[in-house]
Amino acid sequence: MSVLGIIAGKGLYPEILLNEARRKFAGTIVVAAFEGETDPALTARADGHCWMKVGQLGRLLAFCKDAGVDQAIMAGQITPGRLFDFRPDFKALLLLATLKERNAESLFGAVAGALGKNGVRLLPATTFLENYLPAAGLVVGPRPSKSHLRDMEFGWPIAKEISRLNIGQSVVVKKGTVLAVEGHDGTNATIRRGGDIGGGDAVLVKVSKPKQDLRFDVPVIGPDTIRVCADAKISCVIIEAGQTLLLAQDEIKSLAATRKITIYARE
Repeated sequence: MSVLGIIAGKGLYPEILLNEARRKFAGTIVVAAFEGETDPALTARADGHCWMKVGQLGRLLAFCKDAGVDQAIMAGQITPGRLFDFRPDFKALLLLATLKERNAESLFGAVAGALGKNGVRLLPATTFLENYLPAAGLVVGPRPSKSHLRDMEFGWPIAKEISRLNIGQSVVVKKGTVLAVEGHDGTNATIRRGGDIGGGDAVLVKVSKPKQDLRFDVPVIGPDTIRVCADAKISCVIIEAGQTLLLAQDEIKSLAATRKITIYARE
């Protein structure tokens, strides 16, 4: 019988993935959990689990081998600061020594390679979650205004370029001006910075990378994103159709409708 390993970070993503995998996957499901990141409740619902610190690649590989994991999915974020404060084990140090650049794509790609050498196929992060990828058009909220659409066209190529350069995947814009560019601090911090400068009615543009590797770093929007947008007075959220996971959709749609926030998916 096949064994699926969920390499689980924080947030709703791993929980929703586990729920969907239970419905659609016939084999055993185990969880690789990270101390201070993964919700402990998640491990209680898995068929097996192992706790580890961020950077313990050897422990991850050993767990996958012992549990018989033959395919895995990465789900959920790791707190950005931990990537500068983690304690790599020997296997992680060997892996890091081979990297010319240390960004999400290179790090996760190297981990995927290490898993592959140990017989574990890393699946797209969207596996079992196809219904969480909105199609093009208005998702929820008021129809975007002409000003919002102009800012979408202005911000889209900028967001695509910073994602191509592995800087981030989001920008906040208003009336043809870039207010904030996502860096290592993440989307929510970018929203807050842009909102502070814009003073209301700004637009968040969040995209996938050109030639996005769907195994990791897939754009995700959750209820917390919409709450932060509401607090920052972001009135329109532009996402990429078919490439962005919209988690807890009923809650997101309720929040967006209540706070009059537009969510629009662009091809």
